[in-house]
Amino acid sequence: MASDEVYRTRYSSSRYQRHQTPLNASALHWQRQQYGQEMDELLRRRLLASPAYVDRLEQETLLAGHEGCVNCLEWSSDGLLLASGSDDYRVMIWDPFRKRCVHVIPTKHLGNMFSVKFLPKHNNNIVATCAADKFIYVYDINHSNETLFACNCHMMRAKRLATAQDSPYIFWSAGEDGYVLQLDMREAHRCRPEEGGGVRLLCLSNHMETATEAKCLAINPRRTEYLAVGANDPFARVFDRRKLPTNDGTALDACVAYYAPGQIVKNISRKIVHDSRAVTYLTYNGNGTELLVNMGCEHVYRYDLNGAEPPVFYEPPSYTATAVQEEEAEEQEKTATHKNRSLPASIEVHKKEGNEFLENGKLVAAIDAYSAALAKYPKGEVLYLNRATALMRRGWFGDIYAALRDCHEALRLDPSYVKAHFRLARALLELHRPQDADKCLQALIQRFPSFANNHGVLMLDKDIKENRWQTQNAEPPEPEAVVSMDDFRYMRLTDAEFDLRSSARDYMQRYVGHCNITTDIKEASYLGSQGEFIAAGSDDGNFYIWEGDTGKIRAVYRADSAIVNCVQPHPSICMLATSGIDHDIKIWSPCAASPGERPNLVADVSRYVEDNQQKMRTDPFELNTRNAYCFNN
Repeated sequence: MASDEVYRTRYSSSRYQRHQTPLNASALHWQRQQYGQEMDELLRRRLLASPAYVDRLEQETLLAGHEGCVNCLEWSSDGLLLASGSDDYRVMIWDPFRKRCVHVIPTKHLGNMFSVKFLPKHNNNIVATCAADKFIYVYDINHSNETLFACNCHMMRAKRLATAQDSPYIFWSAGEDGYVLQLDMREAHRCRPEEGGGVRLLCLSNHMETATEAKCLAINPRRTEYLAVGANDPFARVFDRRKLPTNDGTALDACVAYYAPGQIVKNISRKIVHDSRAVTYLTYNGNGTELLVNMGCEHVYRYDLNGAEPPVFYEPPSYTATAVQEEEAEEQEKTATHKNRSLPASIEVHKKEGNEFLENGKLVAAIDAYSAALAKYPKGEVLYLNRATALMRRGWFGDIYAALRDCHEALRLDPSYVKAHFRLARALLELHRPQDADKCLQALIQRFPSFANNHGVLMLDKDIKENRWQTQNAEPPEPEAVVSMDDFRYMRLTDAEFDLRSSARDYMQRYVGHCNITTDIKEASYLGSQGEFIAAGSDDGNFYIWEGDTGKIRAVYRADSAIVNCVQPHPSICMLATSGIDHDIKIWSPCAASPGERPNLVADVSRYVEDNQQKMRTDPFELNTRNAYCFNN
C-alpha cells in the first residue's frame, strides 16, 4: 500500500473530512502530477498546523485509568500510540483513536514518574521510564512483568529521558544530582551510584555550584551529537557530545553554547545568587535549527541556534549627515520628531488600533496589534517604537529588555529617530545600566543639539545622575557563604562558567501569558512542522497556544482542575494530548463544528494573563497548601 494510502487509512475519520480547508483542485492536481508523494507530504505538513484546524480545536475524548497525577506523555514516532506515566507508578499505553488503553505496565518505581519514552525502531514495543526514586527502567510492553534494563546511578531524582531516532538502544537521562547519563541497553550494566557505573556523560556541578540540578534534556533530531540540557538556572545549554569537557572543566567553551534572555545576562555576576528561575522543559524543532525553552517563574523563549547572538544593550547606530543636511541641520532638528513615517494602508489600520488600545491602557491588546503589523511589515520603525512604549508601561518580566530590543530595531531602520534614542536611554536606565543610559542620552544631545533643553531630556538626565550617585554610594551586598570541609569560602562561578554565561545568546521570540511557578515539569512544544504555533501548560489549569511569529495568544483552553503540565502534539496530524494534576488525559483535535462552538475555550483571556503575571511576582513561600504539594510532585 502506498504511503499516502497508509496515512489516510490510519488517520482518516469523519471529523477531519468534515472540516478540511478548501483547496484549489486544479492547482493541487497539477502539483501532484509534478511532485507526486512529495506534494502529499507538503500538504500534510501544512495541515498539521493549519489555522483553520487550530481555530477548531476542542476536547475530543478523555482517557481515564490512572490513579494519580499524570506527569508525562509521549507519542510513538508513527503517532499510533500514546504512553503516559503517573504518580500511581504505572505506565499506560493508549490507542487514542479507539479511545482505549491497550497495555498497562505496573512498574517497579516507588516514586512519582517524571518521564516515559518509546525507544525508536522497536515497533512501539519498548519504553523507558524514570522517576523520583532515582531509578530508570526499560520494559517490553508485551512482557511488562520483567525489566529489560535497570539503572539507579543517579543519586537524586531522575527527571527526564531523551532518545534519538538513529539510536535504538541508546538513551539519555537527566537527574537532580547534576549528572547526564548515557545508557546503552546492549552493554552489561552494574550500578555504582558513587562512581556513576561508567555511564556518566556529563556533570554540571563540575562547572557550577554543587547544588546544580539537571532538570531536562533533548537530543537534536537532525544532528544527534548535539545535546540540550536545562538546569535549575535560566540558562539553556547545548553540548556537542563529541567534545565533552574534562572533569576539571577545561575546554568547556569548545563544546557548549549557552542561551538566555538578555535581561538575565545583563546582571551576570561571579558570585552565585539564588535564582528561582529554572528551565523546566526544552525541545528542538523538527529541523534541529531552533530550541524552545519553558522557563520557570518566567516565560517561554524561542532561540535560533544558527543565528543567535549575545544581547546588545547599547550600540549607537551610525549617523552621518551629508553636506546639504549639515546646512539644514537646524531645520532638521526642529522637525525630527515630526518626520512623516507613512505606512501602507493595511498596516496603518493595525497601528491606529494599537494606538487606541495604548491610549485606553489595554497594553496587551496594543502589543498584539503592533506585533501583528510588524509581522506583515517589518520596516515600520514607528511600530517598533510604539510597541516599546507599550512594553515599558506594562512592565512584566522581560518587558523592559524587549522594549530595548525594539528601540534598537527602530534606530537601525532610522538613525535619526529622536524618540527612539530617548526611549532607548530610558530603557537602559530601567535595566540598571546608568552608564549606558548616560552615553545614549549624550549621543542624542550631540546629534540633535536643539533637544538639549527639552524637558523630557532634562528630567531623564536628572534621573540618570541620581541613579549613578546611588549606585556608587551603595554598599556592596555580602555574598552568600558556604562552608566546606577544610575552610570557609564564598560561592563563585568558575572563570569558564562566568565567561559562558556572560556571552549567552539571545532569544528570537518570546511567548508570555501563562504561569509556570508551581511545578518543575511544565512543558512547551512546537505545534506545526515550521513552528507555526507554540503550546504550553499553565498553573491556572489552562493550556495556551501562541502564534509562532508574533507571540500573540491564539487561544486558551481549560484542560485541568488545577495545573496543566504536559502538552504533547501528535507527530503527524493536528491533535494534542494534555495532562496535569487530574488523573486523566485529554485529547484535543479540530472537532468543533465552528470556531464559535468550543465549550472549553477561555473567553476572558486577559483576566487569566493578568492574574498569572501577578502570581509570578508572589513570594514562592506564600503558595497555598495544594500548590506546595504539587510543587514537590
